[in-house]
Amino acid sequence: MLSFFKEKLTDTFGIRLEAWPLFILGLILLANAFLWMPDLVFLALSLALFLAPVWLPFLLVGGARHLWYILQRGEFISSFTYVLLEIKPPRNLVKTPLAMETFLTSLHLTGGESNWYARFWGGTRPFWSLEIASFEGQVHFFIWTRAKLRPIVEAQIYAQYPGVQVIEAPDYSRLISATPEEWNIWGCDYKQGDKDPLPIKTYVEYGLDKVQKEPEQVDPLASIIEFMSSIGKGEYVWLQFVIRAHKGEKYDKPNKSGKPYTWKDEAKELVDEIRKATRESYTDPTTGKEMPGFPNPTKGQSEKIAAIERNVSKFGFDVGGRSVYLAKPKNFSPSVITHMIALFKPFSSEGWNGIKATGWLMNFDDFPWEVGVSKRKDHFRHDLVEAYRRRQFFYDPFFDGSLSAHEIMVMSTEELATVFHIPSSSIEAPGLTRIQSATGKAPVNLPI
Repeated sequence: MLSFFKEKLTDTFGIRLEAWPLFILGLILLANAFLWMPDLVFLALSLALFLAPVWLPFLLVGGARHLWYILQRGEFISSFTYVLLEIKPPRNLVKTPLAMETFLTSLHLTGGESNWYARFWGGTRPFWSLEIASFEGQVHFFIWTRAKLRPIVEAQIYAQYPGVQVIEAPDYSRLISATPEEWNIWGCDYKQGDKDPLPIKTYVEYGLDKVQKEPEQVDPLASIIEFMSSIGKGEYVWLQFVIRAHKGEKYDKPNKSGKPYTWKDEAKELVDEIRKATRESYTDPTTGKEMPGFPNPTKGQSEKIAAIERNVSKFGFDVGGRSVYLAKPKNFSPSVITHMIALFKPFSSEGWNGIKATGWLMNFDDFPWEVGVSKRKDHFRHDLVEAYRRRQFFYDPFFDGSLSAHEIMVMSTEELATVFHIPSSSIEAPGLTRIQSATGKAPVNLPI
């Protein structure tokens, strides 16, 4: 609710609830209070000072614990070696997004923070980054992972896509300076427009759960790949989905059973709301009292309920979506920004969920009363690139949630496989990098 209020306040009035304006406002209010009612303010300060032995230890211990926790978590995350794997599909690939959904199911790992002791020492469950990057119109697919988990990732990729080539690639995000002084930079986060259990338009709705004849295939991912193929020399577009197994941190509250509230609980409440709205009351002829009727959903409402239940029946992931556009000043094209804002329109439909752009540079409307907009934009540009490079979306100190108005999405494996999957041969974007033919390792039982 607070993030929604802050976002609306910024969008409507151009007022940002940042730390330094609030601090200055507090000083102004305190000065006015001293001016108009000094005795009352002096009494309040004296009382706070008198009670300091009560509240100050809690404040200091709580602050020290928070800093200790952040330090331990930072050391835990940085203790791992990470690799970036590029996936190169063959030209004759015939696979549906169901293969990617099966692969993503294997990444639903919750180890590393199984008990309070592990969490106290900064333990986090594994997280990955699914990435599509365009370098001057050449489109590549990547998966960023812990080096120790590389065998799992490679084995599952080869299991679902036997003909692909998986190679370790240099981190493309660090191959250029990406400084605001040398580059024009724009970027945003993405969040769902409605409640998480309500699904986006997935590959199942497009009929891609089964292999179709190429002329009949309509893959919504094609629009993203075609757009990324269309950028020109001196331009770069990066898109990433940072994912981890969903355990309910987004909601930060218990359910009726006292366990962490998750998107399954939200789905049940959403379904109950839909069913409640379909009840038509009637008057009991014997008592004359108005009684609630039985649920009588329309075909559309029944389909929505079925879609919600199907969505949450699959594994859920916390998802942080982010995109970055970099270009040399002479090559920068504002039309690219328009495309990036509307990047996920093909995955939306009326009455269902969608994915919209938010955060980072989205809320800079340059109102006349805004001071230092240019410097703040450069600050956000630098932090945006660093957040992308670190592949961080969930954990301090590598990503501070106050940097942007982001909101964690919760998506099923079906939804994730829709927005990120290895494209079949039906997508013929000129910039899509493919290998000439399927490759594979020699059988282990080959006679010598």
